[in-house]
Amino acid sequence: MTPARISLRWQLLAAMLLVLVQACLGIVVNLYVTVPAHHPGAHPGNYFTGSLHSLGWALAHGTLTLVLHAGLGLGLVLLAGYIALVTSRSGRRAIAAWSILAGLLVIGAGFNGASFLDFGNNISSLLMALLAFAAIGCYAVALALEAG
Repeated sequence: MTPARISLRWQLLAAMLLVLVQACLGIVVNLYVTVPAHHPGAHPGNYFTGSLHSLGWALAHGTLTLVLHAGLGLGLVLLAGYIALVTSRSGRRAIAAWSILAGLLVIGAGFNGASFLDFGNNISSLLMALLAFAAIGCYAVALALEAG
């Protein structure tokens, strides 16, 4: 077993577990944190600019769980991109495909999180959770393929 394969296994497992932790934090935020209807970025005319302002507000002024949720989300986007890049270069197409799909799901969850901050619609929170759970499934398949 090469060190690179061992490292990829740990990276896939770490991504899976971190998305699970992120989803748990999201549940806590959903149940116990009230995002004010009026904050920088709320109800933006431009989605991307508004979402950046909402994210900045959440990181600077949110409750501890909201700050952790938003910060971990940003970290997960970077980790998901890194894992997609590493698996793409590995030459193992099935693992790369599942990792790339997982990364896209993580990014989709992030966009729905930003939408929830921007507009406060519950559907955004639901989609964020469903996309996160789907990403966990994709990382699990990639990990199983890597181990097999």
